[in-house]
Amino acid sequence: MQTRRVEIYDTTLRDGSQGEYISYSVEDKIRITRRLDEFGMDVIEGGWPGSNPKDETFFQRMRSEHLQTSLLAAFGSTRRPDIKAENDAQLRTLLDASTPVITIFGKSWKQHVHHALKTSPEENLAMIAESIAYLAKNCESVFYDAEHFFDGYLDDSEYALSTLRAAYQAGAKRIVLCDTNGGTLPSLVTQIVKCVRLAIPDASLGIHSHNDSACAVANALAAIDEGCMQVQGTVNGYGERCGNCDLIPVIASLRTKLGYQCLKPDSLQHLTGLSQFVDEIANLTPDTRRPYVGSSAFAHKGGVHADAVLKGASYEHINPEQVGNTRRLLVSELAGGSSIAGKAAEYGVDLNKRSPEAKALLKSVAEREHDGYSYEGAEGSFELLLLRAIGHYTDPFILHGYRCIVEKRGDDLEPITEATVKLEVNGNERLTVAEGDGPVHALDGALRRALQDFYPDVDRIKLIDFKVRVVNTRAGTAARVRVIIDSTDGENSWSTVGVSDNMIDASWHALADSFVFGLLRAGKSTAAIKA
Repeated sequence: MQTRRVEIYDTTLRDGSQGEYISYSVEDKIRITRRLDEFGMDVIEGGWPGSNPKDETFFQRMRSEHLQTSLLAAFGSTRRPDIKAENDAQLRTLLDASTPVITIFGKSWKQHVHHALKTSPEENLAMIAESIAYLAKNCESVFYDAEHFFDGYLDDSEYALSTLRAAYQAGAKRIVLCDTNGGTLPSLVTQIVKCVRLAIPDASLGIHSHNDSACAVANALAAIDEGCMQVQGTVNGYGERCGNCDLIPVIASLRTKLGYQCLKPDSLQHLTGLSQFVDEIANLTPDTRRPYVGSSAFAHKGGVHADAVLKGASYEHINPEQVGNTRRLLVSELAGGSSIAGKAAEYGVDLNKRSPEAKALLKSVAEREHDGYSYEGAEGSFELLLLRAIGHYTDPFILHGYRCIVEKRGDDLEPITEATVKLEVNGNERLTVAEGDGPVHALDGALRRALQDFYPDVDRIKLIDFKVRVVNTRAGTAARVRVIIDSTDGENSWSTVGVSDNMIDASWHALADSFVFGLLRAGKSTAAIKA
């Protein structure tokens, strides 16, 4: 077991923002910074001051923020060729950001010295040394990112090492080895880091890896095992091309697998929440299969697996609660009685896995999945199916019928959609009409109006996402569709499913289940579980 502490350097706001489909506002960046600080990140790289107005504003705003745990870093490059460091406007801007850490990058690969900088190898060494020396006189900590280091080392190891020596001797507190192209494999990272440590034994090393060969996390862990004390990366692996090193599995592996010290003692249990928070701010759909923190990371679908887990056998490499995640038992045609009983227990229902009710429910799930239903992503609908199967449930309303009309009155006008719903609640009939932006919106409005007098809590139920998938694509336009609706009451979220050859009918079933489940959770309807 290791006792060495590893420093975690987050570049979600700078390198992560270079990922496709990611664009942070200044407010987004400040919110993420606060959350990273609360989480306990050692260093937060805020951006490149002077490169764009957004980053300039961010660093200005951050002067009035008081971080409790993290150090804020400004990022930039070495001075330009053939100019004195003190006369370089970009270096001056880095100092003006007034951050406790400044990180600059320089060239390690002669190819980039010649073609990108269009200068000599000797001038490149001077650019590195003079820039760091100038910044170190005016900043507490200067870190040096050796861009393209691994490629540069393979091309000319002596020159690549000479760039690191120049940075170290000029006063860089961290020398960070960058796999900028992301193509180096772990075995080679181990070999090269070992050579660097032998060449510059007193330097404090870091690793910055990209994921173009799907090895960013493995390369970071290999480098740390070989002596690097800092790892740079982004939350959820955001970044250019295939992304940066994902700090989420790095942190989890360091703490749970390798025994290294990092971050605050309680940071690990907030890992899942941090991942979800950054996805939300970035407006990206979470990857359910993310290691450690994804909703599928500890989900069990096979009946044998679920049965073993419930009996105490392990099909999980760590306890999900360690990283703030939870175990999930998925219900599908592959499930067994143990899965059904375990799922029922989650809802407070004691169900024997060998009971007739459990067997009937398993059969129903298998038949419905054959028809196109899927309960893995629609656990609200499964809970209703469960309660109906064991007789602990009464419908809060009875549908007598619905109708949707879509009318377009000219090429330049938007279509008008009108829905009519006729239903019964406790013997009372309601016939309501509503217009909407489409059939689902109109049906939602009509159903809501019909239920409001009986169930005021219906106003809290909001549709937040709507997904449609064709089940049998070979049927063409006559194909069966599956609709999944995500809803919330402001505190909890749930998903429901509907399947039909008619998309509006599939939508109705998912929508109706959404309202029933919401009313069930509110405890205000006849859908309540009987005592």
